[in-house]
Amino acid sequence: MNHPQNKGLSRRRILGGAAGLAAGAAVAAGLPSGGASAAPAQTPPDHARWNQRAAHVTITRDDWGIPHVVGKTDADAVFGMMYAQAEDDFNRIERNYLVSLGRLAEAEGESAIWQDLRQRLFIDPEELKRDYANCPAWLRELMQAWADGLNYYLATHPGTTPRVITRFEPWMPLSFSEGSIGGDIERVPLTQLEAFYSKRTIEMTDEERGLLFREPSGSNGIAIAPSHTRDGHALLLINPHTSFFFRSEQHVTSEEGLNVYGAATWGQFFIYQGFNAHTGWMHTSSGVDNVDEFAETVVTGADGSHSYRYGNELRPVTTKKITLAYRTADGRLAQRSFSTFATHHGPIVREADGKWIAFALMNKPVEALQQSFLRTKTRDYTDFIRVADFKANSSNNTLFADSKGEIAFLMPQFMPIRDDRFDYRKPVDGSDPTTDWRGLHSLESLPQAVNPKNGWTFNANNWPWTAAGADSPNAAEYPRYFDQAGENPRGPQVIRVMSGRKDFTPQTLIEAAFDPHLTAFARLVPQLVAAWDKLPAGDQQKAKLAGPIGLLRGWDYKWGAQSTATSLAVFWGEALWAPLSQAAREAGMSMWDYLAERATDPQRLAALESAVERLTQDFGNWQVPWGEINRFQRNDGAIVQTFDDAKPSSPVPFTSAQWGSLASFGARRYPGTKRYYGTSGNSFVAVVEFGPRLRAWAVTAGGASGHPDSPHFNDQAERYASGDLRPVYFYPEDLKGHIERSYKPGK
Repeated sequence: MNHPQNKGLSRRRILGGAAGLAAGAAVAAGLPSGGASAAPAQTPPDHARWNQRAAHVTITRDDWGIPHVVGKTDADAVFGMMYAQAEDDFNRIERNYLVSLGRLAEAEGESAIWQDLRQRLFIDPEELKRDYANCPAWLRELMQAWADGLNYYLATHPGTTPRVITRFEPWMPLSFSEGSIGGDIERVPLTQLEAFYSKRTIEMTDEERGLLFREPSGSNGIAIAPSHTRDGHALLLINPHTSFFFRSEQHVTSEEGLNVYGAATWGQFFIYQGFNAHTGWMHTSSGVDNVDEFAETVVTGADGSHSYRYGNELRPVTTKKITLAYRTADGRLAQRSFSTFATHHGPIVREADGKWIAFALMNKPVEALQQSFLRTKTRDYTDFIRVADFKANSSNNTLFADSKGEIAFLMPQFMPIRDDRFDYRKPVDGSDPTTDWRGLHSLESLPQAVNPKNGWTFNANNWPWTAAGADSPNAAEYPRYFDQAGENPRGPQVIRVMSGRKDFTPQTLIEAAFDPHLTAFARLVPQLVAAWDKLPAGDQQKAKLAGPIGLLRGWDYKWGAQSTATSLAVFWGEALWAPLSQAAREAGMSMWDYLAERATDPQRLAALESAVERLTQDFGNWQVPWGEINRFQRNDGAIVQTFDDAKPSSPVPFTSAQWGSLASFGARRYPGTKRYYGTSGNSFVAVVEFGPRLRAWAVTAGGASGHPDSPHFNDQAERYASGDLRPVYFYPEDLKGHIERSYKPGK
């Protein structure tokens, strides 16, 4: 029995925790194969093709440094799009492909070898090359233009030195065909992968066990129907929560109907979250369960061969040799080879309770790339759904709005049909054929909210059952595998800001997106105050905490740069969270529910004491304005930045999404710092109004350029922190008076 997932990897975003796919790596002549090799001599046909493309492209930089790319054809536009991305941050482009092509160890050394192996289990570059050869002709042309744009940039910028990839090949985008952050493949614990293939015992890390706090990632999206807006135009909030500087803000147009604005993940030739004049789409990380583990019963023969039980038969385990390259301490390339295993369910990634665990993921690279690009040219909801029928989005919910006034909440279209008797959140018995995937759900059978009567729909990485208030899908009508995320504090917050009004404007939607109410603390802090109230008069702890309790008792649960209560609450929440995380996991409860329902009064009060002590130790007292602690800092263009309290930074008033803030700023202390510095959360934020003439406003964390010497490296920091979105120059007439430079690639 063959299934679509048997061949490989989910196309979810794999940078922010990333796994890598190894590009083969016979190290002939000291160079890896199966991927990009050292730059061969450039041929005259290359130059002729590049120059022809460049002649048909114009890049206009506006006064924020945003590139507006105009090409004669879609392929010309893609060429210019990639050239402009490379101008702004080639480093991030290359790293994304070192990750997606499984070549990170060639740059970072043997420590990345298991990450590369994890990816290489699911993808073979030779298969991607065959997929490329069989692509539709129009897609191959775009992929060739993608490679040409990057190679032309390198040819015209000899000062740019790639770490590994000196020539990009047109098949490579198939390794990275969907732009979300965080990949299904990351659910494979690297320690257990290493334990299995190195044949030794390695304990899982606390992070792999889910015992360490992980900053909430994902996004917010809100779509509002004309019936609930002042001017009768649909509105869309685009609010991804990703690692900072994760995407490039671009405007890309062609004479073939492409006219799209938004955020493209570095190295990809489609706008991942954005809009055209007619439609807009916002993706949020979904809580669906569409990645499964199968526990295989393996039988080893006398000759050492392996078979696995499937029903009444024994099937041979597929074996494959994978050779990976890695950089040694002295700069040379070395290699390691692995004999890997797979069943029809997927590659073997670990062993548990005497069973080999096979991992099943989506593998539709050609369809995923088509869906990712074609959605950018859709003109209405019907068109958007036609493209969605590729069923090659495995990881993201979508919030949609269009100029006809239609809105929608959609689930990921790649959704295997399974027998709901089994709990697929855990490994299921691979020897039982009834656990197998049985095709894919139809789009009509997925939970969704299309033009709901309540007039709005949303997702904040929470379950779909509240996506449109009373008009939401009913959980009882769907298999349980449609959600494993549950609710989070942002869900009730969106409902709070959306309910009871029908006069939304772009500005009031922006205000809603930055509403300062913290739902988690509104639930938890009264319990803390009540615990203090119960202490007897004269109690030493009661006297010690009287001041902090007084501050929190009078707090309105709103974040703010000048709010000392925000600082105290955040430090208290973190002190309460850490020691209870394992107990919450063992109880099968969300942390927020556990803190509210299971934390004891002594635990609440002890955490407040700890928070007071930390604030006093680090800042001299416990009454510190939140903006003095919570900071945005961009020192250099490094992917992993070093923070420094002595260097300039900007106050950020909003908090982590952990506490229910819609505007998210994931910040913490770093070695040598007392202040908190953000690295994730709000990144590219936009509000779009689909009237007869589109209007949009946006802001990007820091700035459009990854170069510290650029005026656009950090010119949006203040706007970012204050939620002051700038007008988007969508039409040529909007650009007038705001042009910094207009040029041809290579000029």
